[in-house]
Amino acid sequence: MKKSFLVLLILVIVIGVFFVVKNLTQSEIPASIDKVGTFQEELFLIKDDEVRDITTNLIEKLPDYYFEIPASSTGKYHPNYAQGKGGLVRHTKAAVGIANQLLQLEMYQDLKRDKDAIIAALILHDGLKNGEEHSEYTKSEHPILMANFIKKNTENQKIANKISDLVLTHMGQWNTAYKSTEEIMPKPKTESQKFVHLCDYLASRKSLEYNFNAD
Repeated sequence: MKKSFLVLLILVIVIGVFFVVKNLTQSEIPASIDKVGTFQEELFLIKDDEVRDITTNLIEKLPDYYFEIPASSTGKYHPNYAQGKGGLVRHTKAAVGIANQLLQLEMYQDLKRDKDAIIAALILHDGLKNGEEHSEYTKSEHPILMANFIKKNTENQKIANKISDLVLTHMGQWNTAYKSTEEIMPKPKTESQKFVHLCDYLASRKSLEYNFNAD
């Protein structure tokens, strides 16, 4: 009788420990990130199916950290809405929103032919901002890393080159290595490249806040 009770007690303890460990392990597993869902509204602005599919595929391949970090690793740059957790995503959404609004102006009508590539480039432009291995600070060469990432992970190289060329020059005049005068990236030359840089620039100004709830 005592032996049976002892066996039963041990069994209860083992089962209890199993469930405690199981629940603890599950609680330590971070919830999966809906990467594509994060940019559903922005992807809707891309009308060409292939460009949208390519952009969707690239979003899925972005490192997880991208969806968590602030737009500025030091806090010196970018407005308040782009600071804190998820700040880089909000910066990206603002840049796309600015582009979509500016493209409604007569002065930018000639750029509408490139709208899909422009929106795709703005969605992806900071995809590897802290590098592929998530460094503590922004990588000055992140436009180069992302442009190469796009070409490496896209079968249609014509579309890849069009998007990556816009990503490569999105930093505009700030095209040098960190604390150096060595130019490591080209400056924008085409009107579409200049436009992408402008949208990114406006979305990074501390003096300009973006209303995400505006129609």
